[in-house]
Amino acid sequence: MRVSPRPLAIGLVTLISVGFMILPVIMIAQHGGAPGIAVLAAGLPCFFVPHLLHVRAALRGAEPGGPTLGLGIQVLATYVPFAVLQGQFGYWWTGAPTILLGSVLLRLRPPFALGALVAMTAAQSALLWRYSVQEYAAQSAVYSVISLFATGFVIYGVVRLAVVSEQLTQARMDLAEAAVLRERMRISRDLHDGLGSSLTAVALKGDLARRLVESDPAAARTELAELVHVARDAAQEVRQVARGYREMSLAEEVHRAVALLEASGVSCQTNLADLQVPRPVDEALAWAVREGITNVVRHSQATICSISTSAHAGTVRLELVNDRARRRSADGNGLTGLRERAVGLGGSVSAERTGGGGFRLAVEVPA
Repeated sequence: MRVSPRPLAIGLVTLISVGFMILPVIMIAQHGGAPGIAVLAAGLPCFFVPHLLHVRAALRGAEPGGPTLGLGIQVLATYVPFAVLQGQFGYWWTGAPTILLGSVLLRLRPPFALGALVAMTAAQSALLWRYSVQEYAAQSAVYSVISLFATGFVIYGVVRLAVVSEQLTQARMDLAEAAVLRERMRISRDLHDGLGSSLTAVALKGDLARRLVESDPAAARTELAELVHVARDAAQEVRQVARGYREMSLAEEVHRAVALLEASGVSCQTNLADLQVPRPVDEALAWAVREGITNVVRHSQATICSISTSAHAGTVRLELVNDRARRRSADGNGLTGLRERAVGLGGSVSAERTGGGGFRLAVEVPA
């Protein structure tokens, strides 16, 4: 269960702000007379309401901007009482600017906030110099400036910490959702690319065995045995996809493709360069062979298909070309999966019709 840090931040800021003003309010109420009561009655609401609104806005993600009406009201409620209060009671009200600085830092952009900080520091020093006992005026001014910085930046830090905490929590949730989505896409892609080819082979061998069962029972039994083998391989692939582990080899996949094409009545020609490539590149090319051959069997009327690889200028190129493409010549989902794998390695995929009515699938990846 995720607990929002906002209530805690509001509680801490309220505790700091109200707690810092309790003693001044008591002293002014008891000894300030009519001017003191007027300051408390008018000044406190005009000071604390905008202050808490600024804190809530910052917690909700409002971006700092220029001076606002609420901030102007809070500034007036901070400094006008000094003109009303007399003697030592002005000293007690010097705690208000320390809280005002928190609102200034939260609501103003850095250039405005810096200017306000300089002005407030000068004003705080002057006020303490005026209202303190002259013997200790310098010490009081220094202490008050330190208190101004400490209280204002603590309020700012508490609010920003709560905002950053929520942002980090949301970022973790987004990353978790993205990881789940990537895993779903991986499973979908691998099942499509892997099982599509295996099930196509099962269908072809089953159909061939059915045609041979009467004319050539021995050949039919051979095809059925190979069908069982392919089905077991498909089951193994499902388990590998579920575990997130797939290891494919270009050479093995080309061998498998040749067998599948010949079983489909398609003559296959291979021209493979002697490549020494990293495992991810080899697997990406193997997936391309599997997807390309599945498309040839499913979506073409090909009689000849060629598989070739070459290397040039640090790039490996795989081409699958067939001589007869139907109108729908490729599986869009499969090509999307191939592009994802190739782009992940810094490569590219192209699929196009050839001049003689055929179809070419080309994959290029850096070696």
